[in-house]
Amino acid sequence: MEVGFLGLGIMGKAMSMNLIKSGFKVTVWNRTLSKCNELVEFGASIGETPAAVVKKCKYTIAMLADPAAALSVVFDKDGVLEETGTGKGYVDMSTVDPETSRKINAAITSKGGSFLEAPVSGSKKPAEDGQLIILAAGDKALYEEATPAFDVMGKKSFFLGEVGNGAKMKLVVNMIMGSMMNAFSEGLVLAERSGLDPYNLLEVLDLGVNSNPLFRGKGPNMLKSNHSPAFPLKHQQKDMRLALALGDAHAISMPVAAAANEAFKKARSMGLGDLDISAVHEVVKLHKD
Repeated sequence: MEVGFLGLGIMGKAMSMNLIKSGFKVTVWNRTLSKCNELVEFGASIGETPAAVVKKCKYTIAMLADPAAALSVVFDKDGVLEETGTGKGYVDMSTVDPETSRKINAAITSKGGSFLEAPVSGSKKPAEDGQLIILAAGDKALYEEATPAFDVMGKKSFFLGEVGNGAKMKLVVNMIMGSMMNAFSEGLVLAERSGLDPYNLLEVLDLGVNSNPLFRGKGPNMLKSNHSPAFPLKHQQKDMRLALALGDAHAISMPVAAAANEAFKKARSMGLGDLDISAVHEVVKLHKD
């Protein structure tokens, strides 16, 4: 099976590498083309533009940073739309808002192509291990055709119906994660400032109902101020903003998520946007006794 892959950031690089190692013929593109070189060493081909990738491949997958990047790759000169037509399938795995997915879907299908949104739940390690959770919506036939690739990149795929539902599910999931990370950071600081050993807190949490992979995986590094990026904080804040906009559209009050978003925004203003989402801990630590 030959596929194109657009976007080789933390996630895209790991996902495309798994496809190559599983025997897929993969043609890759990235705005900074030098990022393609490592994948070429493992057997990938390079497409000079998104249009060139789509022209060559029946199926093209995109994993991009935000709605602006997702729209640019489709609509700009030498973009996906220029070579989209009957028989071409486009799978956007970026985390965007529902309206962005609907815009891309309308453009792709107007040219005779098929479209699937398929954002993922999971960060760097699950991407490397092929353990992502794939939240797909759109063209059901394309979903079935893309399943072999999804099975390599993820541990479970969901088909959620019409375009927009995948984006909504991903935003809800990441809104919950961001709120949890902010509360976790507050708990770690509260424990330490009140004279408790925060490592004991980690163990207590892990033994009880609050046990979860997020706290277990990030807690020890947070206590060492090690925020090597698995999921950059700037992307988490973008997802919080989009989730709050979705809540606003449905007149849902979300004060917990709104407060968490403010903490992530503060972290970005401190220059922590390229660090892991756990760097929100540094914002909470600023508050002195």
